[in-house]
Amino acid sequence: MAEQPTTGGLFKAKAITEDDVLAAVDAYLADPTTSLFLMGDGYGLDLDAAVRSHAWAAQTVFNAEATDHLKRAAVRTAILLARPEKR
Repeated sequence: MAEQPTTGGLFKAKAITEDDVLAAVDAYLADPTTSLFLMGDGYGLDLDAAVRSHAWAAQTVFNAEATDHLKRAAVRTAILLARPEKR
């Protein structure tokens, strides 16, 4: 069985839009405990788990000295590398 595609792969395949990715970043930054975020054509992603599983993102978002821009970039990277589930 093939691995599920990453959010980045789905984005390249146009199954998830830039607006979906930006909304996911905004949702995580508004509530870091967000466990299910729906995007694209029926994909769901646990944002909290996506960020926690990415070492740089997890470290950056809770660093008081990190700028908002850096935090957004870290969260976006974690989301793009995560593997959403088809719902």
